Amino acid sequence: MSAKNQEQKGEETIKDVVTILRAGPICDDCLGRAFAKLGHGFSNHERGRTLRTLLAMLGVDGKPGTCWICDGLFGRVKDWADRAVAASKGIEFESYLFGVRLPSRLAQMEAFFNEKFPTGLAEPLKHAFNREVGKAFEALAGHGTIDLSHPHLSFIIDLERDKIELRILPLYIYGRYRKLVRGIPQTRWPCRKCRGRGCEACSFTGKQYLESVEEIVSTPFLVAAGASESHLHGAGREDIDARMLGTGRPFVLEVVSPRSRCLDLPHLQSLVNASTAAKVQVNGLHFVPRETVALVKETHAKKTYRALVAFEKDIHSKTLTEALDSLIGTIKQRTPQRVSHRRADLVRERRLLEAKGNLLSPLQAELELCGEGGLYIKELVSGDNGRTLPSLAARLGVASRVVELDVIDVTSESFPDS
Repeated sequence: MSAKNQEQKGEETIKDVVTILRAGPICDDCLGRAFAKLGHGFSNHERGRTLRTLLAMLGVDGKPGTCWICDGLFGRVKDWADRAVAASKGIEFESYLFGVRLPSRLAQMEAFFNEKFPTGLAEPLKHAFNREVGKAFEALAGHGTIDLSHPHLSFIIDLERDKIELRILPLYIYGRYRKLVRGIPQTRWPCRKCRGRGCEACSFTGKQYLESVEEIVSTPFLVAAGASESHLHGAGREDIDARMLGTGRPFVLEVVSPRSRCLDLPHLQSLVNASTAAKVQVNGLHFVPRETVALVKETHAKKTYRALVAFEKDIHSKTLTEALDSLIGTIKQRTPQRVSHRRADLVRERRLLEAKGNLLSPLQAELELCGEGGLYIKELVSGDNGRTLPSLAARLGVASRVVELDVIDVTSESFPDS
């Protein structure tokens, strides 16, 4: 910028400052943020004080009073920082972020100020206030840095209600679980009759089943993190009467509002496995970002099953092999009757990738079936009264049903441990 342009810009700035000062009492912070893009290394307060001093030297009276724009809001920065420190006492964190809800009057005054004095250099009141409270909070707390994307602590200052709200970023822990027994659901299952409120049918537990993989796995983590709530997000789920064997099913454990973040995952893994060795085991635990939840839940993993199947009539080994070979390919499945009450009635196409088996007797066989995620294995065997086509029962011409089912592999290159 040439010297002439710099001089012209300086004169325009002085005129803008004079106009603003004569409009009414204004604090140094609001005066400074009207010219926030001028200079570097200055706070808005310093910038405003400097401009006010310069104009005073030129004979322009601009003594500060109760600011007509923010109504003294920036004078209460330390008070809000103190309240934030008190709200976060005893909580482990490394990063933070502040937000503010302005009363309608302040929002209107801010809009009027920007419209009346369009300097083109201003910083919004919200941005400036959030930053200053954050700086004061960090100084008082003695640690922490601002994080605009995934802060450990998020504070919302509600000026209308004179209240500060604190949200603690959940912990996300990836791993795999093995369910070694049948009869346990993946997640907590509310009682069908009372919907979780507690009744005689559920012995006032509010649960259809007394325990779940989610509850078994999460208990040590809730204690260690000082949290009261968690959610287990699995890469699909096996039926209650099916086991999850092999390397286990990928999951992310979301620990809500943890007061402690520095968890000893190997130790907690040992606690889970020692306390429930005969039921549920976990492995490969490590911290992950929250985006992993969507990745795990939305990935259509390849799944391999072992099924014990019973036939209504005697079957020959060659007949079984031919029937299994003929099933490999696209399977069309209308939503199974057993889950139609909770899933949309659609016809879905999934691929059966591999199929093999051997007869244990003329009336019973053990099968190993590998298919795309979302393929219903029980219905692939039974046909579900014609809702699954083709099916093993249809190929054999003999009624067939799964007696026992185990998941023995869940794989995808998308998973963090692949």
